[in-house]
Amino acid sequence: MCGIYGILHLDGSPADPGTVAAMGAITRHRGPDDEGWHQDGNCIIGMRRLSIIDLAGGHQPFASEDGSIWLVCNGEVYNFRELRRELEAAGHRFRSASDCEVILHAYEAWGDGFALRLSGMYNFALWDARRRRLLIGRDRIGVKPLYWRLDGQRFAFATEAKALLDLPGPAPRVDRVALASYLNLGYVSAPRSMFEGIAKLPAATLMSMEDGATTVACYWTPPERTEQGIGEVEWAERIRTGIERSVRMQMVSDVPIGAFLSGGIDSSAVVACMAAAAHGPVKTYAIGFEGSAADNFYNELPYARRVAKLYGTDHHEIVVRPDVVALLPRLLWHLDEPIADTAFITTYLVSEFARREVTVILSGVGGDELFGGYRRYLGNHYAARFARLPGFLRSLAKQAGRLLPADRHSSWLNVARLAKAFLESAELSFDERYRAYLQIMERSLAGRLLAGGTPAPWDPLVEAFAGCRQDDACNQMLAVDMASQLPDDLLLLTDKMSMAVSLECRVPLLDHELLEMAATMPETVKIRGGVLKAAMKNALADRLPPDILHRPKRGFGTPMGAWLKGELSALLERLLSPEALAARGLFDPGVVGRLLADHRANRRDYTDALLSLVNFEVWARIYLDRRSHQDVTAELQGMLA
Repeated sequence: MCGIYGILHLDGSPADPGTVAAMGAITRHRGPDDEGWHQDGNCIIGMRRLSIIDLAGGHQPFASEDGSIWLVCNGEVYNFRELRRELEAAGHRFRSASDCEVILHAYEAWGDGFALRLSGMYNFALWDARRRRLLIGRDRIGVKPLYWRLDGQRFAFATEAKALLDLPGPAPRVDRVALASYLNLGYVSAPRSMFEGIAKLPAATLMSMEDGATTVACYWTPPERTEQGIGEVEWAERIRTGIERSVRMQMVSDVPIGAFLSGGIDSSAVVACMAAAAHGPVKTYAIGFEGSAADNFYNELPYARRVAKLYGTDHHEIVVRPDVVALLPRLLWHLDEPIADTAFITTYLVSEFARREVTVILSGVGGDELFGGYRRYLGNHYAARFARLPGFLRSLAKQAGRLLPADRHSSWLNVARLAKAFLESAELSFDERYRAYLQIMERSLAGRLLAGGTPAPWDPLVEAFAGCRQDDACNQMLAVDMASQLPDDLLLLTDKMSMAVSLECRVPLLDHELLEMAATMPETVKIRGGVLKAAMKNALADRLPPDILHRPKRGFGTPMGAWLKGELSALLERLLSPEALAARGLFDPGVVGRLLADHRANRRDYTDALLSLVNFEVWARIYLDRRSHQDVTAELQGMLA
């Protein structure tokens, strides 16, 4: 696991090693163990290394036998042993036991088609000196992020956007088009970032610079057709076998390894497979909150203990009452872009806890997308039943829904919130109903919120749905998730928060072969009779007890809504005051004021919308005002003094 970066001067002038060294220094947390770089005239590629496999011999960059091709890579190639055997049989000679070196020889052997031979999570940069060609790429699912910047003088890339900000050129500015989408969805989808002039490379994409031409190509998409006529027993066996295979592959490490354990189906499945493959007790790590009833609502420690005891793991727990004011600036600096998802706080805290003992961690991220675990996947199921009601009953139900409270920090309030959301979206089109379940504020509200009007429209969900060719609704949603929220929200925050403490986080449920299998599974199998993850639960019935398989789903977040109404209310008032908003000049203070009033009165649950504004303002003080996160932390603490 590393951070990579580099520069190609378009005019042929020599690249400056000092500039690249600075890019590496600002991302040292990604690779505290080693660094290296290679210069060839107008091109420099470099990396920081977190040593995982071949601790002594895995120094990068890697070079081909004749020194004409150079590689830096961030991540892991899980099928490197099989590829290495094939390449060695064809005459290639390896200088290390590193998994990443296979990329270099695979490029020599198979050209750009090598990307389809890799199984793993990675981004890379490859310099082909003979062709004077720079090639960068990203894994199929987008587990590892990669940013790039192109101006009239240079092309630059880095694993983190902050490494690109101090290059010569204009000061960082907000991409207002990306900002409008962020207000709607709570994250920025590739290829845009929150920075004007800095782009994210989409998942499963190769980008090359050669002879003055830029080429961007997608090399993989998930299957589009479901497999019919396969029985439940066979689907269960495929799921079980696929998860076991992926977990075994991803347990390869020369440093201590463990697993996150929430007690949910996904993390419990990963731990069960690890326990079967390990030679000793698996180290597991869980987090809980202490304090109010809202804190307890997010506390999953009893379930984690249940699974830990079942599989005899070496289990560790941390119970926290996080100092959000102290954490936010530091974590938003690490994130590079604001995200309205409180999971980044939880992920950071449990990563920091686990890093005391292990360097590699396995996570259950991705199971909900592959196997139908989100409530939004039930939209078609319930909408069809709602549509069969007489018109007057539908009308009465929608009127009653408007009176329901909107909050999420108790079982009753959460049910009311979900019912309200369903009734408001039940008669929308399929794609707009999907958006309604995901969005943190309506597009019309986001438009009114932006001072100076809405910029040129860009809608990543419209683009994602336009590219869908799947033949059932659930798999269409999987394809859209893979093009938007999965890589640009969940995986981005997982990568940035784990790497903030130099912890490599692997996601075995997002193995591309497992994903391809899940993409061919019909909706009627994944969600049978309105039961989320029905096929996965069937597959794990002999591995996990019923109270784990069938317990209510709880997100890996925090009780942020309760905190914003309680101990963080003063911070909310100061950061979103009319004066602060006017000084920033991006949001309409009147619209923000009405949003705050509706949230306080429980007319609408605007937790995520308010968090998006708070996170954006804290991010702006760091990245737009060019202040240290330590300075911003002191300022926020003063607001609560």
